[in-house]
Amino acid sequence: MPTSDVDVPAILDTLKRHEVAYVVIGGFAAELHDVAIPPTRAIDLTPSPAPKNLERLAAALRQLDARFRVPDGPPAGVDIPGGITAEWLTDLVTVTLTTTAGPLDIALRPDGTEGFDDLIRDHVVISYADRPVPVASLADVIRSKEAAGRAKDLLVIPALRAHLRRLKG
Repeated sequence: MPTSDVDVPAILDTLKRHEVAYVVIGGFAAELHDVAIPPTRAIDLTPSPAPKNLERLAAALRQLDARFRVPDGPPAGVDIPGGITAEWLTDLVTVTLTTTAGPLDIALRPDGTEGFDDLIRDHVVISYADRPVPVASLADVIRSKEAAGRAKDLLVIPALRAHLRRLKG
């Protein structure tokens, strides 16, 4: 599961409290599918781009005191000029944040996908700490990691594919 730097229940509870529609992607999604990979360092999610949902997400991120997470930057992150608003979120493709609950990455259109509507189609709900979590399908996680092509993604793709083959029997 995620490193101890991430308070997953706090993030999930805040998203739920604000009624944010989202799907978990990336390494945490793979971990929730019970694939043995190195622990993720951040929670990755794709929110619905609907304007009202982005307003709810902005409120949740403000409650989590979200700030830019930058390489070699201060651990508390860097202030977001103008603050977090739905309009700011609308213009994003991907953003890496630090919050009071740990690292949180948001991708409105993850590599290899068309975004939320594409990912929610085949999602599953998996329990984490007694909380229902909407999670991208394992096939969609693989598709996105292949498209991203980053070294860290390429390292885990064989384990993801092997797990998917076992599931399919």
